[in-house]
Amino acid sequence: MHIPPHDNQNKPIVDAGDAVVPLNYFNIVRLGKGETFSYSVPGYETCIVPATGTIDVAVGEFQASELGGRGVDVWDGEPEGVYVPTGVEAVITCVSDSAEVFVAGAKYDEVLEPFAVRADEIDLVQYGSDDTKTHRKIKHILGQKQADRVGRLLVSELYTVGAGGWSGFPSHKHDTDRVPVETRHDETYNFRFRPKHGSGMQMLQREEGKPGDAYHIMDGSTICIDKGYHPCAVLPGYEMYYFTILGGLTQRSLIQYFQPEHADQIETIPGIKDMIAKFK
Repeated sequence: MHIPPHDNQNKPIVDAGDAVVPLNYFNIVRLGKGETFSYSVPGYETCIVPATGTIDVAVGEFQASELGGRGVDVWDGEPEGVYVPTGVEAVITCVSDSAEVFVAGAKYDEVLEPFAVRADEIDLVQYGSDDTKTHRKIKHILGQKQADRVGRLLVSELYTVGAGGWSGFPSHKHDTDRVPVETRHDETYNFRFRPKHGSGMQMLQREEGKPGDAYHIMDGSTICIDKGYHPCAVLPGYEMYYFTILGGLTQRSLIQYFQPEHADQIETIPGIKDMIAKFK
């Protein structure tokens, strides 16, 4: 499902219990200097990630000061985040002139402890190549390093390296719990392009051997993926970023099932096995 760019007025874009991706939660919060925003999501653990700007975050007695710091866009610096336990209230305060803040969530019942992830704690992986048209960089905010501190939530930022090319290829899915072959993880993306008038395409093939759907994605587009193979592409001459939320049904570790027709390309794309391992 494609949700076009719009002013969500700090209200969830993907709310708790969403019909398409019930395991995910997603909000974009926009604040001016000195403004605050508070929230709690019963039944969902969340992660606060400034897309741009600098914020202070309070989660009960836990405090994280001057989180973020990126300037004009998501290419301007490294991400940071704060993990917010299930159902616990978080208060966000903007300390820069303005801030745009992503709030990612996954369905989870147990209440854990809050913590911050700073820029030097981000887990970085780069894979693919210009020759294979798959060159990209992934910055894991809640990844392997936080495996014992988080319930079902995985949060990452994905960037194309260079202008144009494919992401999420070889085509894969994760819509059925059949460990060790595949896990059920709902997935939500929010896309950005540089320059902003760039755009791309999200493919979604729901049934084997049958034509699927394709969505024209723009700066600010949100995509919700409940099932099917889902590669995406950016037009030549533009860079693409997407904020990624994964919520597991029965476990946090993601097991992707690669479409058999394309699975042999795992052996031809440099570094892709390291990428796969980082989601586990």
